[in-house]
Amino acid sequence: MPIVRVAAMSDVHVTKTSQGSLAPYVAQVAERADVLVLCGDLTDYGLPEEGRVLVKELALLRLPIIAVLGNHDYEAEKQQELSQILTDAGITLLDGESYETHGIGFAGVKGFCGGFGRGVLGSWGEPAVKAFVKEAVDEALKLETALARLRTPHKVGVLHYAPVRATVEGEPLEIFPYLGCGRLEEPLTRYRVDVVFHGHAHNGTLDGHLANGTPVYNVAMPLFKRRVPDQPPFRIVEIDTDAPAPGTEPDGYHGMERRRSGDGVTTAVAR
Repeated sequence: MPIVRVAAMSDVHVTKTSQGSLAPYVAQVAERADVLVLCGDLTDYGLPEEGRVLVKELALLRLPIIAVLGNHDYEAEKQQELSQILTDAGITLLDGESYETHGIGFAGVKGFCGGFGRGVLGSWGEPAVKAFVKEAVDEALKLETALARLRTPHKVGVLHYAPVRATVEGEPLEIFPYLGCGRLEEPLTRYRVDVVFHGHAHNGTLDGHLANGTPVYNVAMPLFKRRVPDQPPFRIVEIDTDAPAPGTEPDGYHGMERRRSGDGVTTAVAR
């Protein structure tokens, strides 16, 4: 299977009354993808009851499902119970871990806030500020560890918070620091992933890139429904596992081709 189709979606915000709401999208994922990636805010309040609804919605899928939690999944402070429900249902939940399937490695963390570029918050001043920054640094270190474990030529980064400013553009400027952190970009650049998925920024931008040109996609469902309302609210990325890994392409090789199909947003990478 040289071409692997990875579907990514985020911020589905399942509630206790959401049964059936994801069924049309799940059916389309089943037809069009080999792997499903879920980038956090799987539930609305992080309640176990919401998690049980979610796994029922996904039960018909017979393909690997890889996920990270989002900030909403922590709201009820029952994230351990929620995580157990998801993993018992066969979902691979990443929190600083890595996972390999179909010849592709996936590394995932929730991520955290902190800002981008010159605006990244530094660890200086009050203990509360230092604790806040430590959380962001720890998430970046977990991501680096997960990426370092992968031995596959092709890699995918899975986050909830954004690693770059480009995909939060469209949100109010005042909340940019709460939508992601540039500290997450460095390990993704160092280990040369093929693509990065995240969510969280409901009013952001669908497409961005790391400093080295690697595509970054905001796959928040509310964003898809607003920007491309006539298409399914998920991104399909095709990865050619027979193609050169990022950073190893011969001179003159054009490693990324982008296209938009009539039945969803599709991007082919490393073809």
